[in-house]
Amino acid sequence: MGLPANSSTATPPPELAPVSAYLAAVSVTVVAILSPYFLPKIVPAVQPVYDTFVTGYLVVYGIPILAFFFLVGLRPLRGFFSNPGSAVFEGVRWYGAMSALGLVAAFVIVGVLATVDPSAISQLSKLSPPLKAAESDPWFWVAFSFVVGIVEETIFRGWIFGYWLLRNPSGWFVHAVWTSVLFASMHLYYGSTYGVASGVAFAELFFAGLGFSFAVRYSRGNLLVVGLLHGVHDALGFLNLVWKPEAEELFYLVILIGVVVFVVAAMLQDKPSTRLTAWEPGPGPPPTGPGGNPAIAWPPAPAGTFDRPPLPAPPPPSEPRPPSMQ
Repeated sequence: MGLPANSSTATPPPELAPVSAYLAAVSVTVVAILSPYFLPKIVPAVQPVYDTFVTGYLVVYGIPILAFFFLVGLRPLRGFFSNPGSAVFEGVRWYGAMSALGLVAAFVIVGVLATVDPSAISQLSKLSPPLKAAESDPWFWVAFSFVVGIVEETIFRGWIFGYWLLRNPSGWFVHAVWTSVLFASMHLYYGSTYGVASGVAFAELFFAGLGFSFAVRYSRGNLLVVGLLHGVHDALGFLNLVWKPEAEELFYLVILIGVVVFVVAAMLQDKPSTRLTAWEPGPGPPPTGPGGNPAIAWPPAPAGTFDRPPLPAPPPPSEPRPPSMQ
């Protein structure tokens, strides 16, 4: 039996999962990511799971992916590959701008520490646990950074932040802030490595996450670009193990390019338009210009501009003179 003529064969988009299911997936994610810090102490038998590369990452990233897949679904990831051109532009400019703010915040924290507790600054010279693990094979970690970047962006900007882009798009900024705080707080190893000085790393992580959130929002959900930018960010950190000065210069160069793109884009957006005044929809038909073209709408002339000046009064009639005598 055929479909009615006015019926649509398009599949309606699936409904968004309830908040309770979302909160359950977020809770599972937090526990899974933080489990290496407490679970082996509670259950020593699971320590080999975290010591093994594959099983350790399956716990930290695989469990959150499964939790969101079954509890929330794939709808928040629907724009994973969308708008690639604008996604590159938004990713570069927001990553650069927010990372620059992160560097400013880091310098402020260092300045405060130099005044309050100068000994804490020396802690920043230590290698973080990921860098220590990468010393034996840094090039592998440079390449693997892009896998981790895409996976983490899928979880944090795709599911955790992207859920609210669908449910509460007008409040996206608030959700961008708290999800970036959550993203930064998941890196607990910075606290155990740098102590009080870990505020420097957390500030940079927060602003980087905020930049990725802005990029996803303004690109309408593209996650691939922010995942690759996340990979670049991490890869340059591992590249410091083999190319110390060059990797650091590349890191600042990427941020500088992003800042320049951000500033230029802001200047172009603020530049007043030089085009003719366009017709704005209203109750009446659009005005027409020469030749009946509605695209040319000339502004009305002030009242009285084309009024004629009054004509001079005619002279009074003269009396007829008598004919002259010859």
